[in-house]
Amino acid sequence: MSTLTTSPAWQALEQHYTEIQETHLRQLFASDPTRGTRFSLEAAELYLDYSKNRVTDTTIALLLELAKAAGLENKIKAMFNGEKINTTEQRAVLHTALRAARDADVRVDGVNVIPEVYAVLDKMAEFAEKIRTGQWLGHTGKRIKNIVNIGIGGSDLGPVMAYKALGFYSQRNLVFRFVSNVDSTDFIEATKDLHPEETLFIICSKTFTTQETMQNAVSARAWSLAVLRDETAVSKHFVAVSTNATEVAKFGIDTSSMFGFWDWVGGRYSMTSAVGLSLMIAIGQASYHNLLEGFRAMDTHFRTAPFEQNMPVILGLLGIWYNNFFGAASHAVLPYDHYLTYFSAYLQQLDMESNGKTTTLVGSRTDYETGQIIWGQPGTNGQHAFYQLIHQGSKLIPCDFIAFSKSLNPLGQHHDLLLANVFAQSQALAFGKTPEEVIRDGVKPELVAHKVFAGNKPSNTIMAAELTPFTLGALVALYEHKVFVQGVIWDVNSFDQWGVELGKVLAQNIAQQLINHQTPPLEQDSSTNALLARHWQRQK
Repeated sequence: MSTLTTSPAWQALEQHYTEIQETHLRQLFASDPTRGTRFSLEAAELYLDYSKNRVTDTTIALLLELAKAAGLENKIKAMFNGEKINTTEQRAVLHTALRAARDADVRVDGVNVIPEVYAVLDKMAEFAEKIRTGQWLGHTGKRIKNIVNIGIGGSDLGPVMAYKALGFYSQRNLVFRFVSNVDSTDFIEATKDLHPEETLFIICSKTFTTQETMQNAVSARAWSLAVLRDETAVSKHFVAVSTNATEVAKFGIDTSSMFGFWDWVGGRYSMTSAVGLSLMIAIGQASYHNLLEGFRAMDTHFRTAPFEQNMPVILGLLGIWYNNFFGAASHAVLPYDHYLTYFSAYLQQLDMESNGKTTTLVGSRTDYETGQIIWGQPGTNGQHAFYQLIHQGSKLIPCDFIAFSKSLNPLGQHHDLLLANVFAQSQALAFGKTPEEVIRDGVKPELVAHKVFAGNKPSNTIMAAELTPFTLGALVALYEHKVFVQGVIWDVNSFDQWGVELGKVLAQNIAQQLINHQTPPLEQDSSTNALLARHWQRQK
């Protein structure tokens, strides 16, 4: 067995679990009238109510002991200090430096990286302003009206999520599209109603060799030149977020229009690097820096707050509690704001690519569960889809509800009804409805069992006054640090992603067979050979 599961802290939690596992939230609230306020935290303009979790003061104390035993305090310091905690790639992990104050001093290999960070931010701001004001003109002298971001993974999910989330603050005379899928439909649909003379492409690829991104970039280049008919036009209609100046120049992009970033920024943590260029164009420099301030506020809270008052630490430990002791395989994130349509999808990469590991930092195999499956969609739509499973299904699914007191688009009673659903759903999950209560409602005897809700389903509620760039930054940073906390407890490297590599390598091999129309005999396994043969047969 591992040192984690045999540690005194873990063993104490296992013993405690056997004592508390059947305790109902009804009992916990009945025995403590102050529970709803005591089990809450506030930081960076976010309010966390975690009272509807199956925990007691003892549970929290034992979870905090687990964090201390795992050396979480020193691991947090190591990350913020620029130590190379990404051990498999020998890299620092400093996405927090991207939103540090201009006068901060954050060092990698003895060099303060903050001046470089702000040099890129200032360059982004200057370029964004030229697009927003119409100073940057296309090859034929027309104003740029359409911005298409081409990337994949963190170079797509972060920008598209944040753009959708902050749509209220975006410049509405500009059109923004995001292309990531190598499926040609993605590119075709994104550009179908656009004109090359008025379109700018942002190509996001650190190496400028990412297969899906570069295939879409090549198609974008051909699409543009089919109308512009001049190779020099590329420099007016394409910019790059990359570190590979040679390949950028070869593509035809002026390297003065290249925005760099660093190997100490992981893709899924890169939203506030130059990868956020499309977002800065959309919302402007002031709102973008307000976003950074929200990130920074949560970073500061995470780095300085005592663990018992530390929002990412508490959320991370609660996730450990359900994943490793209750056996909850998934976690639902349920934002009650339509602007956060892509938030759950963004968290899927952040969480599952970070902690979907079974190898510890020393290379041994875990004998405990690690990353949960993250899923969800905005309320109230989900209530009429999958909430049935959460309420009355056989699986325990902890939930995060996210809500805002003010609507950015007030209309009649809409927002009151929206918030009523947030509060009611967490209440129903926690307390359920007993057979006696169902009978008192006059339900026919044969239907009583069907209308009983067991309750005791845990949830967190995260609230802010309204969805602003600041609160979005704080919210994203909250989940980033929650993921880090869990990675530390599980003793995995949350900052590499070797699991995505094998499929890429195999795809390159198979792609050559498809592109070259290679015919049998084939050298794949029998299933893949049969699929290839059927594909070629259907193409005839």
